[in-house]
Amino acid sequence: MERIEAEARLWRWQNMNDGPGGWYFLTIEGEAADAIRLAAMTGQWLEGRRGFGSARVTATIGNTVWQTSVFPRKASGGWLLPVRAGVRKAEALEDGAMVRIMIAL
Repeated sequence: MERIEAEARLWRWQNMNDGPGGWYFLTIEGEAADAIRLAAMTGQWLEGRRGFGSARVTATIGNTVWQTSVFPRKASGGWLLPVRAGVRKAEALEDGAMVRIMIAL
């Protein structure tokens, strides 16, 4: 299992229809995004591929570990990692916080 570490800013997706919770993401870019792309291209995710070009991963922030997916972000060439409310609460994360993330493929 490959492990990729990155640091990214937590941001809220803005949509007029969103309630107070909304969707929060980290955008994985640079060398970490390249490593994820390489893993995808070399077939490491063949069994875990899902819709929208996403792939299942195990994510870790602080002491919180969870199963999720990363989604390709065509605009930047990076990957989006959704960060659910339970993770944000457990790790005391707020919009705009810089977050250290570990992704296991």
